[in-house]
Amino acid sequence: MARVALIGLGRMGSGIASRLLDAGHDLVVANRTPERAAPLVARGARLASTPAAAVPDADAVVVMVSDDEASRAVWLGADGVLAGRPGPGTLAIECSTLSHDWVLELSDAASAAGLRYVDCPVTGLPEAAAAGTLTLLVGADPGVLAAARPLLEAFSARLLHFGGVGAGTSYKLIVNLIGAVQIAGVAEGLAMAERAGLDLGQVAEAIASGQAASPQVVRNSRRMAAADHDEVVFSGRLRHKDTAYAIRLAERLGVGAPFGQVALDGLESLLAAGLGEVNESAVIEVARRRGQA
Repeated sequence: MARVALIGLGRMGSGIASRLLDAGHDLVVANRTPERAAPLVARGARLASTPAAAVPDADAVVVMVSDDEASRAVWLGADGVLAGRPGPGTLAIECSTLSHDWVLELSDAASAAGLRYVDCPVTGLPEAAAAGTLTLLVGADPGVLAAARPLLEAFSARLLHFGGVGAGTSYKLIVNLIGAVQIAGVAEGLAMAERAGLDLGQVAEAIASGQAASPQVVRNSRRMAAADHDEVVFSGRLRHKDTAYAIRLAERLGVGAPFGQVALDGLESLLAAGLGEVNESAVIEVARRRGQA
């Protein structure tokens, strides 16, 4: 079994950590709020005070944090992973959803330190992380992926290898941009249905069995109809971040993303309304306010 350092114990990171313990790996964890590690420590994980302290003897470092800023601090900060001098050949597995530019920069920094980098954003809800059924969207050298695969299989049911480093992140940003557009569309549709006097619960169930249905649309339309935004599956702030990263990539590739920009505008309005930390389904409140005097 491998010696693994896992950095970042949000809902996704905690689920991944639990699966690594279930698989018998020797696990060290680090988190900005160490109290989150208590259930894992009770099961045999060790708690390090910083990312640097977690990594010196690790065979692999797995990171799951929220954005570029957090990732940069974890990897390159004064107490970050590279400051801990992990050994040559250590697998550097970054599972966070990050900007494409930062992933390439981070990969270069990791390679310069002698690490083997795996671009490995995930798709799936926190329940999937806890169940070990995530889908991994991988960009990596085939040989590096072969070395990492036994570890990755502990917390995933499916692995899609899109190519070299950056390819996994490219796909993740593309699919999250599609999701943002879908959510913006269903918010507008339900706002229209409400103004038309339709029952939103009935509309949401009709959508679920129709041609517009997708897991993203079904989940969010039901929550919009029920005004159920407090239990956070994916926050508006994170959706805004992913959408902004995706549009930045589209611009660099010379591809217009006008639908994505409309979705981003709605998410910016959501954040301005103070709703960024509730579930992304709250974007219906933005749609409701449009056109009102």
